[in-house]
Amino acid sequence: MILRAIDIQKAISVGASSFLRTQYLYLSLFVLGFSFVIFFLLAAEDGVKNIFHVAWDRQSGDKLPSFWNGLFSTIAFLAGAGTSILSGYLGMRIATFANARTTAEARKGIAPAFMCAFRSGAVMGFLLPGMGLLMAYLAIVLFRLYYGSSWDYLFEAIAGYGLGGSSVALFGRVGGGIYTKAADVGADLAGKVEESIPEDDPRNPAVIADNVGDIAGMGADLFGSFAEATCAALVVSSFATYASRIDCEDDCEHSWLAMLYPLLISAFGIFVCLITTFAATDLWPARKSSEIEDVLKMQLIISSLLMTPVIYGVTAMALPAEFDLPHPGSGGMKTIRNWYMFICVAAGLWSGLIIGISTEYYTSNRYRGVQDVADSCRTGAATNVIFGLALGYKSAIVPCLMIAICIYVSFTLAGMFGIACAALGMLSILPSCLGIDAYGPISDNAGGIAEMSGMSPEIRERTDALDAAGNTTAAIGKGFAIGSAALVSLALFGAFVTRAGIDVADASILNARVFSGLLVGAMLPYWFSSLTMKSVGKAALAMVSEVREQFRTNGIMEGEGEPNYSRCVEISTHASLTAMIPPGALVLLTPIAVGVLFGTHMLAGVLVGALVSGVQMAVSMSNTGGAWDNAKKYLEAGACEHAKDIGGKGSEAHKAAVIGDTVGDPLKDTSGPSLNILVKLMAVESLVFAPFFASEALKGGLIFQIFS
Repeated sequence: MILRAIDIQKAISVGASSFLRTQYLYLSLFVLGFSFVIFFLLAAEDGVKNIFHVAWDRQSGDKLPSFWNGLFSTIAFLAGAGTSILSGYLGMRIATFANARTTAEARKGIAPAFMCAFRSGAVMGFLLPGMGLLMAYLAIVLFRLYYGSSWDYLFEAIAGYGLGGSSVALFGRVGGGIYTKAADVGADLAGKVEESIPEDDPRNPAVIADNVGDIAGMGADLFGSFAEATCAALVVSSFATYASRIDCEDDCEHSWLAMLYPLLISAFGIFVCLITTFAATDLWPARKSSEIEDVLKMQLIISSLLMTPVIYGVTAMALPAEFDLPHPGSGGMKTIRNWYMFICVAAGLWSGLIIGISTEYYTSNRYRGVQDVADSCRTGAATNVIFGLALGYKSAIVPCLMIAICIYVSFTLAGMFGIACAALGMLSILPSCLGIDAYGPISDNAGGIAEMSGMSPEIRERTDALDAAGNTTAAIGKGFAIGSAALVSLALFGAFVTRAGIDVADASILNARVFSGLLVGAMLPYWFSSLTMKSVGKAALAMVSEVREQFRTNGIMEGEGEPNYSRCVEISTHASLTAMIPPGALVLLTPIAVGVLFGTHMLAGVLVGALVSGVQMAVSMSNTGGAWDNAKKYLEAGACEHAKDIGGKGSEAHKAAVIGDTVGDPLKDTSGPSLNILVKLMAVESLVFAPFFASEALKGGLIFQIFS
């Protein structure tokens, strides 16, 4: 059985590598092409002819600022995109190496299997933030050699780092989600529902593609959140009074530390999370199934508790006692005390924890909500879908309230800088959050390998227990990503408004351009979700047809032939690569089209509209899918209150639960998690191109210029 497990792990690894190799080839071409767009548009502010002529004015001898801004923004974009690609690749390699090892450890018991999956996820959890932090710091140091104390231009160029990270994350999340969910839906419908075979039965041709998972897109997504939160805080901090004292004779070191304050929060967060991991590995490891979720949840709680005093110490060390920042509400300067910033960062940290706990409540089968969804399967798939949707909609209440409270407190104390640092506070325990998020796909694949290699039902029960907790932790990770995306997007919006020179009085919703943009922006998440959901559906249709054909012609069920796994891998790969282009183009082209044609005021409305509707849709989609998945596992475990009426695997109620899980798969793993990238990416792209949109040639938008 172990040799069989090794062969299956190799097949999954080959399928994952093949998919990533093809996807990253296309992404590399996109990155190179879009980098030319960034350079051309930003450098064009000094005149298109100068871009290809010289990088300085021959008559005055002065360097053309926008040329160099375009060049450094392009370099930062390439660095962010490269780091994001590397993050996704390493995450996938870690997951595909760890899954078979977790299966092997499950033979010894719950504790060894949990330890293997947790430690493997922790590798990714520390690797990604550490790598992102190092690249951001190196970019700041290198760019400073040219910009010196011009912090506004330096950090404006650094914003390209966040744009690069999120651009790749969008395609990685959408493409990876379509890939794995097409295989998952196809395997469930043609295998579990029609043929009544287990979820990861080796006779199912789609099972290898299904087990590839989407950990690469997840890693790129959270790296994008980290990069954009850092860039947003850096851009806003460049307007602080301590930034102007960076080259003074007195207290220069303190000013340099103040400029690096956003990076220091993340750096100390890595050390705190490193200490926290000992709780799960040495102090309170999970020794039985019922302890897994509690141990993982304690990682977040302990990290938050330890990080709170650390934030206070970092704030007192790095920031001056008082400094001034522009305040959008008044249009003037506002005096900020350093303990204000401690409250802002701590508010983000604890808001994230509350969002995570709320997400657990609505997606874990230990609580009433998911149990009610499982119980609703007694009367068929329709009631299961109704209960799941209702639970998902309800789950958006607490996250939205916590985000609103955090925004109000942070903005009142420190304006947009407070909101940006609150987002960093939410992501300060990213290593712990990402570690337990990566734990989910590893556990899921370990269960698949156990099933496919013919291991005993006892081992499969252990991996199912790990997987059920992994579904909840994955939902918690998505909750963190969505919450931080809301804060990051708002901070980037504030930086965009400042850089584009938009008067606060003109940005009112009573402005016709702003209000029109609000409606268009609120529509975009629905359009985007339509594209991604339909893509999964079309790919699943092709997968179901292929699996049915193999069942019919290959004699698989009769034991006369072998399933063709590679054909299903090809279908998923082709579907994901072709289907990820339209939603990606929608997100990337919308800010450019709106900014060029209709001006910065309408673009501001679009950004706010997309943020307001996108966050709520993302939360409800992710939690609905997670609830359906865990309701199915709750029913399969036979723990339902009406177990005699419902039955176990293969019953009509189980088939209804599988249909709900199938509907929820693209919600929780494709459309939902991609929406937080949509709102972040549009905001950071608008910030990067703000100098171009606000130039004299485009001021107000070409359409309004033509008809005015």
